[in-house]
Amino acid sequence: MKTMTIRNVSPDLAAALEEEKSRRGLSLNRTVLALMSEALGVSEEAERGNGLRRLAGTWTEDEFREFEEAVRPFREIDEELWR
Repeated sequence: MKTMTIRNVSPDLAAALEEEKSRRGLSLNRTVLALMSEALGVSEEAERGNGLRRLAGTWTEDEFREFEEAVRPFREIDEELWR
């Protein structure tokens, strides 16, 4: 196994890691290893993803059409803003 040292950890990141460590009930080392494994997709427990997989395929055709209609204005270019 390789040993690594991480330098220049910001106070915010250190605090977030401590919080996650407490939430998971693991050591800091195990928490960091788990987070890195999950983020890089090499964890056996969790697949790498954007968190949207649980939503895939859950809309009906009507819901999809309603969504498409709702976001249509975002596709329009406001010519006045581009002058």
